Amino acid sequence: MGIRYLRILLLAVGMLFFSTASFAQVEISVTVAPPELPVYEQPVCPGDGYIWTPGYWAWDGDDYYWVPGTWVEAPEVGYLWTPPYWGWGGSAFIFHGGYWGPTVGFYGGIYYGFGYFGNGFEGGRWQSGHFYYNRAVTNVNVTVIHNVYETRVNETHITRVSYNGGRGGIDRRPTREEEAAEHERHIPPVAAQSQHIEAARNNRELHASANHGKPPIAATPKPGAFNEHETTKGGEAGARTNTSTHASTHAKDLPPVERHPVTNTGNPKVDQKYQKQQQQLSTKQDQDRQKLQQKQDKEHQQLAKQKASDTRTQQVEQKHQQQTQQLQQKHSQQQQHLEQHQQPAHQAPPPKEKH
Repeated sequence: MGIRYLRILLLAVGMLFFSTASFAQVEISVTVAPPELPVYEQPVCPGDGYIWTPGYWAWDGDDYYWVPGTWVEAPEVGYLWTPPYWGWGGSAFIFHGGYWGPTVGFYGGIYYGFGYFGNGFEGGRWQSGHFYYNRAVTNVNVTVIHNVYETRVNETHITRVSYNGGRGGIDRRPTREEEAAEHERHIPPVAAQSQHIEAARNNRELHASANHGKPPIAATPKPGAFNEHETTKGGEAGARTNTSTHASTHAKDLPPVERHPVTNTGNPKVDQKYQKQQQQLSTKQDQDRQKLQQKQDKEHQQLAKQKASDTRTQQVEQKHQQQTQQLQQKHSQQQQHLEQHQQPAHQAPPPKEKH
């Protein structure tokens, strides 16, 4: 009886150890290779402490489906995300799940972009209990997040192949440091990530059989934010870029400047003055957009003429996105400032009627 109890106890302990360590190991095997990684833009970081988790192809038992890239809050200070990846196992493609840990481990040499260039992570680092973002490869609004730095990364080999090993796969093996990272303390995907994956699985448009490798929702600002106005489209055209937000990438994609109604203060002269100011502001904002659009179009033409590399194109697209975002923020602040001055001051009560 005592021996049997000891065996059960050892088995329980072994299963507990396995459950905490195996989520980063083999989970699913498929005989068909996953599609190429789609080209998409990165939404702006929603807040301090969020870390980018790149999109990838998952398997539902019958079909591959795209899990959009998204920003996720780190479960612990000092922890980074090791993305999942597919690897050829000799007779099938094996899925290796992602995990959180103090060091980024091996993820198949897959070029996910935005700091995940096949080895380690260049998108940011932890320092003094805060995460500092590398502006050169991630999309961060510096007016909101101030803990940033800029270190350019030389991306020598850009590929959209989504699996390691086998025919056509990425030929790369883990380094000693990456192997050591496998034995560190890990945390599985947090609840928000699991819900994000399930939402992607249940979205038929994200299945490869429906989108043919071009998911209509390629990235989201937060897990599960699949709203049309909060997502980044995927596709073949364009370069893999670091872009912002739900906003447009280029000035030419921005909606027309909205003509805001003037507040009725009850004073015709004041209302007329504000209306004139509103018209002047709208005209100036239109001119700003046209000027930026011409500048961006000229740079696009230069890229095409020079047959620029993907890396150079990515840098220019990132700059365009930042320019467009800054212009939007500037115009929004101008409009708010004008509207604040349009608010009527304390008005005197209307005169009493004489009886």
